[in-house]
Amino acid sequence: MGKAMVVMAATVGAALSTAMAYVPQARPAQAATATRGEVVIQWNRTLLGIVRTPGAQPATVHATRNFAIMHTAIADAVDARSGSAYAAAAEAGHDSLTALYPARRADLDRQLHDELANVPDGPAKTAGIRAGQRAAAAVLADRAHDGSDATPPPFVPGDRPGDYRPTPPAFAAPVFTHWSGVRPFVLERGDQFRPRPYPALTSRTYAKALNEVQLLGKDTSTERTADQTVQARFWAAPIWNYWNEIAQDAAQRHGTGLAATAHLFATLDRTFADAAIAFYDGKYHYRIWRPVTAVRAADTDGNPRTHADPAWNPLAVTPPDPSYPGAHSVVGEAGATVLTSFFGSDDHFTVRSEALPDVTRSFTGYQDAADEAGLSRIYAGIHTRLDHTAGQTLGSRVAQYVLTHTTS
Repeated sequence: MGKAMVVMAATVGAALSTAMAYVPQARPAQAATATRGEVVIQWNRTLLGIVRTPGAQPATVHATRNFAIMHTAIADAVDARSGSAYAAAAEAGHDSLTALYPARRADLDRQLHDELANVPDGPAKTAGIRAGQRAAAAVLADRAHDGSDATPPPFVPGDRPGDYRPTPPAFAAPVFTHWSGVRPFVLERGDQFRPRPYPALTSRTYAKALNEVQLLGKDTSTERTADQTVQARFWAAPIWNYWNEIAQDAAQRHGTGLAATAHLFATLDRTFADAAIAFYDGKYHYRIWRPVTAVRAADTDGNPRTHADPAWNPLAVTPPDPSYPGAHSVVGEAGATVLTSFFGSDDHFTVRSEALPDVTRSFTGYQDAADEAGLSRIYAGIHTRLDHTAGQTLGSRVAQYVLTHTTS
């Protein structure tokens, strides 16, 4: 069922119509909920709350997969056109999340009860509930053995210049070493758009990129501007969370209908899920060292244009996985591509930071936000511009593929 959904931007765009911690959602007004997409947004908010709850998300299951499962189920339930589409969407969201997060059942049951109270009892409500149940069950069955339950293989660090190795201060083992083997939602395979090979460490291109992050990304940098420091900290949380909130805001501002909102989030989150598979394929295929390692060991890279600083530290703590490509740049570009296809390139919006409470930044287009989020990782000292550029290319290719292909 999950693979039967058409995720074409033009189709969804034509359907557009007017019409942070986890807490049970308040009951929406009956008059407005039957045609608007608020029920989809409410379940998205609920999932955002869950993944932000410490310990709620399984450590070896990437959160993007669960967003894609839930939103595929909701879109399939709405597409079934069986009874109340609102009841179908609510039931599909509930059944997906109770299967993925059984410990949250009590809260999820209360949310579903409140939402279904907005639908008059009768055959349409009953048929919609059944459609939601069938859609969720089908998607969950389809994804039951997709590779996400594999035991992550241990990572053996290399000792040659350029090889990734665990980074300070914790020197934690790399995460999601198995994720490139997960079956994509839309892509044919995880390496379908693998980034081009990393440039030689002896090249001018490499030296320029390393010198930039060494200058701007150092914890005590005097070259990084105050606003660049804010950017580095603003975008520090999981990037797919930001873009799901950006999409929520867009759907509400544009007054999208229920079917359009369901398809918007299914398209967006299936793109993110496949983007995560694709960027982990690139990371563990090339296994490129992070800036903190590269700067400290620059005297081993064979490049006279780089200069080692054994005491160098980045502004932010380096994530425990290889550097190339940059995940923020992949996901940000994918999100901008999808949302631009739905709402146009000149859409004004404000983003609230998950990492800096009560801090917001405003943008006049989705690409502007994607650019800033990707570049913020250079200012944070955890990626080079090489990671950013390759990441944006990968994110664009994944998103364009999802937007232009009917899944089968």
